[in-house]
Formats: sequence, C-alpha cells, structure tokens
Amino acid sequence: MADHIPLHPVPRSTQRRTAYYTSVPAAQRHNSRYQVEDESSHLDEMPLMMSEEGFENDESDYHTLPRARVSHRKRGLEWFICGGWKFLCASCCDWLINICRRKKELKARTVWLGCPEKCEEKYPRNAIKNQKYNFFTFIPGVLYEQFKFFLNLYFLVVSCSQFVPALKIGYLYTYWAPLGFVLAVTMVREAVDEFRRYQRDKEMNSQLYSKLTIRGKVQVKSSDIQVGDLIIVEKNQRIPSDMVFLRTSEKTGSCFIRTDQLDGETDWKLKVAVSCTQRLPALGDLFSISAYVYAQKPQLDIHSFEGTFTRVGLLDLELNQLTKALFLALVALSIVMVTLQGFVGPWYRNLFRFLLLFSYIIPISLRVNLDMGKAAYGWMIMKDDNIPGTVVRTSTIPEELGRLVYLLTDKTGTLTQNEMIFKRLHLGTVSYGTDTMDEIQNHIVNSYSQMHSQSSGNSTSSTPSRKVQSSAPKVRKTVSSRIHEAVKAIALCHNVTPVYESHAGVTGETEYAEVDQNFSDENRTYQASSPDEVALVQWTESVGLTLVNRDLTSMQLKSPGGQILTYYILQVFPFTSESKRMGIIVRDESTGEITFYMKGADVAMSTIVQYNDWLEEECGNMAREGLRTLVVAKKSLTEEQYQDFENRYNQAKLSIHDRALKVAAVVESLEREMELLCLTGVEDQLQADVRPTLEMLRNAGIKIWMLTGDKLETATCIAKSSHLVSRTQDIHIFRPVISRGEAHLELNAFRRKHDCALVISGDSLEVCLKYYEHEFVELACQCPAVVCCRCSPTQKAHIVKLLQHHTGKRTCAIGDGGNDVSMIQAADCGIGIEGKEGKQASLAADFSITQFKHIGRLLMVHGRNSYKRSAALGQFVMHRGLIISTMQAVFSSVFYFASIPLYQGFLMVGYATIYTMFPVFSLVLDQDVKPEMALLYPELYKDLTKGRSLSFKTFLIWVLISIYQGGILMYGALLLFESEFVHVVAISFTALIFTELLMVALTIRTWHWLMVVAEFFSLGCYVASLAFLNEYFGIGRVSFGAFLDVAFITTVTFLWKVSAITVVSCLPLYILKYLKRKFSPPSYSKLTS
Repeated sequence: MADHIPLHPVPRSTQRRTAYYTSVPAAQRHNSRYQVEDESSHLDEMPLMMSEEGFENDESDYHTLPRARVSHRKRGLEWFICGGWKFLCASCCDWLINICRRKKELKARTVWLGCPEKCEEKYPRNAIKNQKYNFFTFIPGVLYEQFKFFLNLYFLVVSCSQFVPALKIGYLYTYWAPLGFVLAVTMVREAVDEFRRYQRDKEMNSQLYSKLTIRGKVQVKSSDIQVGDLIIVEKNQRIPSDMVFLRTSEKTGSCFIRTDQLDGETDWKLKVAVSCTQRLPALGDLFSISAYVYAQKPQLDIHSFEGTFTRVGLLDLELNQLTKALFLALVALSIVMVTLQGFVGPWYRNLFRFLLLFSYIIPISLRVNLDMGKAAYGWMIMKDDNIPGTVVRTSTIPEELGRLVYLLTDKTGTLTQNEMIFKRLHLGTVSYGTDTMDEIQNHIVNSYSQMHSQSSGNSTSSTPSRKVQSSAPKVRKTVSSRIHEAVKAIALCHNVTPVYESHAGVTGETEYAEVDQNFSDENRTYQASSPDEVALVQWTESVGLTLVNRDLTSMQLKSPGGQILTYYILQVFPFTSESKRMGIIVRDESTGEITFYMKGADVAMSTIVQYNDWLEEECGNMAREGLRTLVVAKKSLTEEQYQDFENRYNQAKLSIHDRALKVAAVVESLEREMELLCLTGVEDQLQADVRPTLEMLRNAGIKIWMLTGDKLETATCIAKSSHLVSRTQDIHIFRPVISRGEAHLELNAFRRKHDCALVISGDSLEVCLKYYEHEFVELACQCPAVVCCRCSPTQKAHIVKLLQHHTGKRTCAIGDGGNDVSMIQAADCGIGIEGKEGKQASLAADFSITQFKHIGRLLMVHGRNSYKRSAALGQFVMHRGLIISTMQAVFSSVFYFASIPLYQGFLMVGYATIYTMFPVFSLVLDQDVKPEMALLYPELYKDLTKGRSLSFKTFLIWVLISIYQGGILMYGALLLFESEFVHVVAISFTALIFTELLMVALTIRTWHWLMVVAEFFSLGCYVASLAFLNEYFGIGRVSFGAFLDVAFITTVTFLWKVSAITVVSCLPLYILKYLKRKFSPPSYSKLTS
C-alpha cells in the first residue's frame, strides 16, 4: 500500500520535529458492516441530454431514454385513495426502520500510531463473525425462518385454534406434538450448524500475532487487534487486517506481499514501506515520534464483498408452492362439504371445523422429513471415501447440486495449481523440450567454461571477440552461441529477486538480514510479481546460470563454474497490460557492454523484432499445446546511443503535459529492429483430472463459465489447455470497447458467429452490460463456454446474478480464494476449494472440497441422488396426507356431512410417525443407478435440470393416486363390512397402514437392508399397538362408544377382506407402472437392464 501513501510533514509549536503521515486505516476488517450510498444511482432517473451529433448517429437511442416525469399532484381524499395510503404506510415503516437501525455515518478518521486509546471514536472489533445468531436472537431467528414458510405457519394457526372450545375436534397433542417435534429437530440442526460456525470463527480469531508496545513485544489474538496497534507480521504469516506498511527488515524497505485473499493471485508483489519510518534506527523509535495516520472514510472497493447467510433451495420453494395449492384444495373441499350440508346452523363454525378435519392434506411432517433427509445426504457426502475431505457447511441445500445448469469457476488455484513449469525453448531452427534440456545445459557449461578459460589466459582477449560477435549480427551464429545468448537474456530480463533465509538470532530489535556472500542454493527462494517470471529464472538455474543477488541498481548471476557475473541495471520498463511486454537495459561489469533486453507477448513483439518466418507459426503451435508463450529479443547499444536515450527519457519524465505518451514514445524509439533470440513456452499446471472432469460436466448439460482476474492471453491459454474450449471450437475474442457504438458493432460481429467460445475482458463486459444487458446475456448463454478475464470480485458476483435473473436456471460458483467469496455467496450453490490461497472461500461456501475433480462425483452422484430422493420423499409425504384426508371426506359424506373426525388421538399422531415414518424416510437410501453408472453416463444428469422429478404434473399424478386409494379404502371398508359397521375404523385404518407400506415397497428401485428393517419394524409396531389402543378403534369414540373386538380382527374373514381392499388399492397402480416402464422406460432403466 505504500505507493498510495502521500506524506505530509506538519510543523508543531514545540522544538521537536514530528512527522505526520497520511494513509489507509489500520486494523479494521469489518468495513462491510457500513454501507455507502452511491449518489450516482439517482442520475439514472433523470432524462439525458443528447447533442445533435448523437441524434444524427442513432435516432433510435432517443426513444430508449427515460422520459421526464410529468404528473399532476393530487390532493386530499383523491390522493389518499389513489395510493397515498401506501405512501404513508411505507414512510412510517421506513421511519421506524431508520430509528431502529440508524446507519453510522462514515467519515475520515485519525489513528495515532501505537495509541489505540487516542482514537476519537470506537471502531468494530477485528473479529471474523460468520454466525447467523447470538444468544438472544437464536430462538426468535429460528422461529421466524420456520414460520415464514406457508406450511409451518398454517399448522401454527391450526394448532392455536384447538384452544377455542367450539373449534376443538381432538386432543391438543394431536396437533402440538408434531409441530413441537418439527421445531425441535430444526432447532437442534440449526444449533449444531451455529456451533460449527462458532468453532471455525474461533479458530481464525485465535491466531496469535506479535504486538509492539513501549514495553516490548506481546502476543495478541487476531480478534484483539485494535485500530492504531503496531503489529509485527512475520514471514509467511497472514496479514490480519487492513494495515499501513511502516517498516521492514530489509534495508531498502521492500517486502513481497501476496494478495491471494483479495484478487486470487498467488504471485508476490513488491511493496515499499513509508520512507520516514523505514529510516528510523530501531523499532522502538516508532513510539518516540508522535505520529498519526489520517485516513479517508471507508470506500467500496475490491476489499469488500457481498454476502448472504441464509440459503433456501429451489426444491423448498417448489414444495412451498405445492403446499399453497394443497391449501386451496383444502378450502375448496371444505366449502363443498358445507354447501352439501346446506349451510344449516352456524355454518361458518362447521366450515372452520372442516378446515381442521382436512388439515392433514397439508402434511406437517413434510418439513421434518426433508430436513432429516438433507442431514442424511450431507452425512453421506462427508463419509464418501472417493471425495475425502469434503465438508457440507450448509445442510439445507444438498439437492441443489442435482439441478445445476451453469458452473462459474475461478481459474488460478481452481482449474490450475498456479505452478509454472518451463516446457519449451524454440530458437527458430531448433526446439528443445523437457526431454532435451540436458543438451542446453551442456551448451551452457561449455560456453562459460570457454569464456572462463579465455579470461584466465588473457583478460583482454574475450572483450574484442565478444564485440566482434555483437557488432556483426549478420554472421550466422552457432547453435551453442544462440543458446548462450537466449539463456543469458532470460536470466537478466525479469523483475525477480532472490531471497535468502536469515540465520541471525531473534532479538527484541529487528535486525537487517544480510545476504550470504556464498549465495548458497539451500536457502534461496525467488520472489516476483508473476509466477511466469519465477519459472523462467528457475529454469535458467536448472541449466547452469543462476540468479544469486539483485537490488535496485544491479544483479549478479553465477555461471556453471561458480564465477559471479555482475550486471548493472540502468533502466527497467515494467510489464503493463497495455504494452504486453517488459524491458531492461543492463551494463556488463566485465566488458562494459550495454544491452537492451525485452520480452513480451507475440502480438506485441512481432512488429518489434527483425523479420522472420517462424515466430507466428510456432506461437500458434505452443498455444495449441496450452503453453504460455513469451518472445525474447535484444539490442546492443553503444555508450553514445544509451546516453542520448537517457537524456530524452529523463526529459520526457519531467514533462508536465502528456508525460505518459512522451515516455512511451522515447522507449518505443529503442524498440526497433531488435534481434529475435528465442520463444519460450511455460505451462501452468492444471489440477489433477481437470480435463475429464470438465468433459463430464459438459456432457451432463452444464455450461461452464470461467471468471478470472488474470490476463486475457493467460485465460485463453488455460481455457484451451484444460479443454474448457474443445479443439474443434473457435474462440471469439471480444475486442476492447469503451462506448455504446463500439459495443453495438462488436455484438453484431459476435452474433454472426456460431458454436464458438467467448472471451471477454471485464472492462468490455461493463460497457456491454450498461447498454445491451439483455442482448449480451442472451448471446453469451448460447455459447458452449465463456471466459471473462480481468474480472473484479464484484463483477464475478454480478455475472452470477445476471444469469440467475435472465435465465432462471440454477447456478453454482466454485473458487479457492478470498476474491471468489462474493461469487460463491451470490450463486445458488457455492463450492469452495481449500487450497494454497487459504480457507476464506472454503469457509464461506456451502460445500468445501479439496480438489476440483471431486466436483464430478459431488454433482453426478450425490447431487443427483439428493434431488431425486428429496422429490420422491416430498411427494410421498404429501400422498400420505392426501389419502387420509380423502378417507375423511368419504366418511363425512356417508354421515350426512357431519364434521366429526374419523381417526382421533394417537391414531393420527402414530400414522404420521411410528406407523409409516421409517419406511417413508428409508426412501433417502433409494437409488436408480449405481454411482459408477452415474459417472460413466453423465447424460443422466440432464433430465434433472428440467425439474421433472418434482413438478405440477407429477404432483397431480400423486393427487389422483391418493384420491383413488383413499376412496377404495373407505368405500371398500363400508361395502365389505356392512354387517360389522362398528368396526369400520379398525378395518379402514388397518388397510390404510398396509397400503402405505406396500406403496413404499412398490416405489423403491434398489433395496437396502435398512429398508427391509423399516418395513417390518413399522408393521410390528402397528400390530403390537392393536392390543393397547383398542379404545381408539371405534367410529367416533365418544358418540358411538364402539371398541376394538380382538376376537373379530383375528378371524380369517377380517384378514382376507382387509387384504382384498389393499390389493384393489395397489394392484392397478402397479400394473400401470409396469406398462409405462415397458413401453416408455426412463433413461436410467435402459442402463440398469
């Protein structure tokens, strides 16, 4: 951050001089709890003024502009009736909300170094908090989350109605026991999830850091760091908060920082400490200067991210819609019953009683069954040995994994390992790969041994020969000399710094690490702003030419023979995304030669180097192999040429107007007719099995978008090497656009392309979305793959929301860095990879995996099974409530539409729990195909994205089945048991239990031993309960006084008639299912057969 810190010394009235510094705030992590309103958003509502040129260019634009609002102000009663009441209510609500949640005004602050107590206001704690509730809000919060669903709210109203004597139709526990059980299970699950979040937060907040005080160092927890504290951050330690870089152990004040938690890039970036504090003799002197940091107010930037805590799956929303449809059916059925009754007496009371009688149409056990099923799915995922280390952090949406259409993935650390390996060196006539690098090493050893022998024999003999060689470039060089020049250029043209471990003891004062003069290889590491650069320097080390030291003015190389070669750095031209190249001018200490080296992308270097006939072709060949290419060139300069350049360069840097353009023009004057040395190919290693995993996801019908903050060339290269874009597909690179007209032309050009992948930069994307959002998303969604490069975290989240809004399909985001958190939390399903970039993405995601390849099994097996099982479970639970409500309707019709219950007390509670719960819940173990088959045929996943497993069509089929079976059971009981009419409750209820158990058996596709146990256990529980619950088996126990006749139910007549009713209710359905499977089999049945 030091490059953004202006220094302003302020005089004081005392004799002592004190330095004051302006910078960014320290130790503040919770900036996101404050929100800054964007005043520019109000400009969108204002009409725009266009110039005459604008009308001439595009008259249609005028019609798309928002028109100025012209309204006549209504007064009095007319205003109130025409919407004024809504305005008043909204204003009152806003006023109350503002009173309760008064936003804190953001303002600049003054932070005294090392003196948190001097802060003018209290700042938030430096603590990570991912918890949803606290001690006081847990119960109200959980109750709100449950009762915002129509299903649970309905049963709360029904249960409360039983306190009214005129509406009471049964025992209180008949309604309150199931509701209490549902809430208890939900609270336990939420409490477990909350405790896990608390433990994860505690682990992060308990990390220890060294805090510098007047009395020395003290250890403090990350959460106890305050604004103004002086924190000592050791090597390889995470920076715990936003900080100002005051001092480093290096004399120059430099330090390498990794920003993987901000932008996902794991390369090292050079930062320089504030010069005033760096020059202090010792750390303790920071307290002797009375200094403060003046910081601007918190801004919305890359360090902020959007987040949501609570997720609700699409299946839950669909089931919520179906329960509303069931409620309408319930009301309609109750009205029909009261109408047939003739509206006699207090009909409104009878209407409400019918609503209560038929309330089992909406099954309260639906929520608890689904929640328990989701917990079971999560347990199965975490216990799967094929995807070790997978963690389910959100247990409410596992079925979302089974219906994804869009997968948005990060690149660095997700698809790739961010480990660069040198793969290819091409010299034009000869190419070297990984298997022939030993030849290069032999050439380098021989070359430098000859130079060393010449210099030892005659110190001056080497100079003229090298000068002749450099001054006569037209003479054909040997392969050995060309390799020598190419390797030396790669070893010199970079911004890499070797860093050595300091062996000095740790004392109270920070000591400067002196570089070992022997330049030992054991404790040397390389740091640079790009992993490509490190890969190149590591390769030159492997072939014998080692970078051993570098500072601001020089660098030193070690030859294969151990000789130290010193080069003075005269100028450095850093890499920029515009220039796509970097350069360096060095002077050889031994010969005095001045050489300008440059390397860059082929598109930038092709016009700079001398004419050749191989560069373009070989760049294309390497790109097809997925290699990142760099062109290396050089130009020898005389002393006069360099002095002329330096004078013009310094003069351009002092220009007041158009400084950047003038500097660039001077540098470009050197970039002419440069000698082409070589072409390098570096591979960014992919994660294990990335290619087959992406192919599997494509075959499953999932469209993959890669969103990365990396360069366009790098992103395109990885898209090819990972087979995100297949070899046969074309790639349309969306050219940079900055205006509406350019975007219009480029979109038209893109529209003419067919079946091609799209590559677009974040800046161009912003312009397209500003003017042509709908058109762009429509075109992009037709592409087999999309690559968005140079994306900020906010843009990543925005793209996710665009896909959700425009397509209505389910999205999944996967990443591994802090810059992916906003994208992960914006998606319907977030997956985090726990990797080199820390745990931030993993902790914020719904699911955490250790490798990208695990996503295949997570979706194809667990996601598919979870969705199909939840759909079957939900519909079967609704069937269980519909069938008993149908029987109640038939029973009331027979008894002249009387509003009396057919089954009371424990029968109703037992029916939804102990008698049928275990067999129905055992459906969570069912599977249509084996996991190996689901992975082998990912096309099976396509069917799920259409939502056919749970739709209004399948719902209506189950409704018809329930009406048919309920009618058969009740009318069959009345028909076959006409002489024993008082036993109709025992007869019909027994047939109902048998039917439910048989329907579960007919629904199961793959038997599990627990399913068999559940069937026989439930049947045994029912048979055993007949002896204890005989008082309930009468028709209206109070009214009729009929009790269970044990002798009667043990007769053969009872058994065969109950069996006959059960067979009639189930056999036709089995026949229909068999015929459908035979003549129109589902896709999975073709594989299982």
